[in-house]
Amino acid sequence: MTQNETARSAVRAVLDTALAEGRTALTAPEGKAITDAYGIPTPAEALAECSDDAVRLADRIGFPVAMKIVSPDILHKTDAGGVRVGLTSAAQVRAAFTSIVANARSYDPDARVLGVQVQQMVPEGTEVLVGTVTDPTFGKIVAFGLGGVLVEVLRDVTFRLAPASEDDALSMLDGIRAAEVLRGVRGGPAVDRAALGELIVRVSELASDFPEIAEIDLNPVFASESGAMAADVRVILTTQQPPARRTFTREQILTSMRRLMKPDSIAVIGASNEQGKIGNSVMRNLIDGGFHGEIHPVNPKADDILGRKAYKSVADVPGEPDVAVFAIPAKFVPAALEEVGRKGIPNAVLIPSGFAETGEHALQDEIVRIAEEHGIRLLGPNIYGYYSTWQDLCATFCTPYDVKGGVALTSQSGGIGMAILGFARTTKTGVSAIVGLGNKSDLDEDDLLTWFGEDPHTECIAMHLEDLKDGRAFVEAARATVPKKPVVVLKAGRTAAGARAAGSHTGALAGDDAVYDDILRQAGVIRAPGLSDMLEYARALPVLPTPKGDNVVVITGAGGSGVLLSDAIVDNGLKLMEIPDDLDAAFRKFIPPFGAAGNPVDITGGEPPSTYEKTIRLGLEDPRIHALVLGYWHTIVTPPMVFAELTARVVAELRERGIEKPVVASLAGDTEVEEASAYLYAHGVVAYPYTTEKPVEALGAKYRWARAAGLLTT
Repeated sequence: MTQNETARSAVRAVLDTALAEGRTALTAPEGKAITDAYGIPTPAEALAECSDDAVRLADRIGFPVAMKIVSPDILHKTDAGGVRVGLTSAAQVRAAFTSIVANARSYDPDARVLGVQVQQMVPEGTEVLVGTVTDPTFGKIVAFGLGGVLVEVLRDVTFRLAPASEDDALSMLDGIRAAEVLRGVRGGPAVDRAALGELIVRVSELASDFPEIAEIDLNPVFASESGAMAADVRVILTTQQPPARRTFTREQILTSMRRLMKPDSIAVIGASNEQGKIGNSVMRNLIDGGFHGEIHPVNPKADDILGRKAYKSVADVPGEPDVAVFAIPAKFVPAALEEVGRKGIPNAVLIPSGFAETGEHALQDEIVRIAEEHGIRLLGPNIYGYYSTWQDLCATFCTPYDVKGGVALTSQSGGIGMAILGFARTTKTGVSAIVGLGNKSDLDEDDLLTWFGEDPHTECIAMHLEDLKDGRAFVEAARATVPKKPVVVLKAGRTAAGARAAGSHTGALAGDDAVYDDILRQAGVIRAPGLSDMLEYARALPVLPTPKGDNVVVITGAGGSGVLLSDAIVDNGLKLMEIPDDLDAAFRKFIPPFGAAGNPVDITGGEPPSTYEKTIRLGLEDPRIHALVLGYWHTIVTPPMVFAELTARVVAELRERGIEKPVVASLAGDTEVEEASAYLYAHGVVAYPYTTEKPVEALGAKYRWARAAGLLTT
């Protein structure tokens, strides 16, 4: 038997015993047994059943010792008065045993008391928490943060998917607000990062190897320059496992998505000649949108719909349609879906509402069963439909949209979908697709990510979501997509009460949003704080070239804007370049004596267009500068459109020479700056009027993606 098999066998024996006894928590000695099996450092300890045993064990372990109640019915030992530490003599140990048992009896008269744990005192160090919890979205996750009695007050914790790699674990050490404490403060030594990282990895592996382990809580773990040791181990068990979910291979997803997003033939079930009906709107949008494929209306009461032959049943439709769009009441969907399945149509787009969102779970379960039986992929129900602009496909009852471009947008909400549509139209944002997901009875974000990651028309993916059905599948799809193109996510519900009732510190800290935030970041996803941010990131990211390094330079005509832009740069995790002497001297040649070089470069407000042009050109030409942030101030000397046109011209000239850098601009002035900003945006410079924050936020999003994709080369 290998070492790993031996360790798993030892843990399996402990868990089976506890579960056979109907227990949901391990005792301290059982916790010690499983941590020892996985090489997780814990102090020497033994179980005392009487005070004489306690004294004998303390002598053997060596003073000082700690003592803790051992009861499967008392999880929070401190709350029960069941912990004593720093005991240095036999008399103290004897008295502690009596006190601990009495306190436990008083705390819970019905609790089973197995004895008192006598434990080696752990060497002093920084108190941290390491634990795992089973998240309903992401499954097993590992947590790390500051520990001790204030853990749930400070809530300085970070999460990763389990099992965690060594790199994951080390990134967790830097992912908390108090990371500097671990590096040593006020002359104190740094903790042993390798030992602490290894402990995190082993705890995550233990949780991953055993589905029955719901939570592990090591708090405190004492981390010092000489290692890391868990002073207390709490393990919570479960007999409930999530139901198996239907899964598909990458090729299966791409095959079905290709027929959904690039169909040659569509059947509209519930097509209608009556204006105001959803079936009429879908037909009109397909026809008026110029869809190049075949459109087959299905309606048992019509012979002709909008000039197209109508069919009594989908079974009568000629050929093999790629998609069936449903525009009929929910109660009629199962029977029609059966016909779709018998016809061999691989995709069903379910526009109707009246399923799980209204409490009709049984009806939704029925259509899922039918789809699985016939191999149909379901989009919806309860959606506005979808747009695939490069196919001139507008399969929706909402307004049409035909501006082709590189942004794919998805939403779980119809209202948000319409906001996406309006924003795209107002800003003339070219889109490759807009897709509603609704109840996500089948197709969800990971299916769309897989498709859009391969779609040559899509350069950026932006997704509004309220939840994820399978967080791990989404992370897998995101990790495959992010190296090729940015993924922006707006996760709704980020302020909802996240701390669930849990039996451990780790469980209480695993609020839904905290987990989403860390794991989406781990996957390389750009998280947008609000709807406007998601849409602006999606619009900006395809426009901005990928930066090659971290050096950002601000060129501004107003000192006040320069200060605010500098603040925004820091707020967005960007780096203001330290200008070397030769570059400083080069900038000074173009600005007046009362201006300021350095960074920001302040050319002052009264300068002519030539000053803007020369300094911008220098910023683009110098290879040490990787991105430019421009702060324009409206003056008669350099009017807004003059600034916009010269900036766009210089950027275009440099791009023709192969020099591409992200350039963003903040324009302050009268209403003329609105037109100037629009002109700049249309010519490759992400520009906004009346704000110093938005352009830098867009630049920050581009940098976050470039880092996640491993594209920063210097």
